[in-house]
Amino acid sequence: MARIRVKKLVIAFAATTQAMKMEACAKAAGAAGRIIPLPPVIDAGCGLAWCAPPEARSELMQLLQKEKIQAAGIHELLL
Repeated sequence: MARIRVKKLVIAFAATTQAMKMEACAKAAGAAGRIIPLPPVIDAGCGLAWCAPPEARSELMQLLQKEKIQAAGIHELLL
């Protein structure tokens, strides 16, 4: 049985420290999402990414700015 792919917001990071900071800050803020391995279609320096529903984009962008977390890229992918 084939898995149904759904659109996800994927935030990539250049450094693992930024990915770990995102995880800690997002959990503390109650933000949607979780850490995932970086999808192979994205080229970034770190092997981790934050995955969340696309509708959480605004909230997550505010969190990145507020906490000074550096994203290497923000993508919407079918995962």
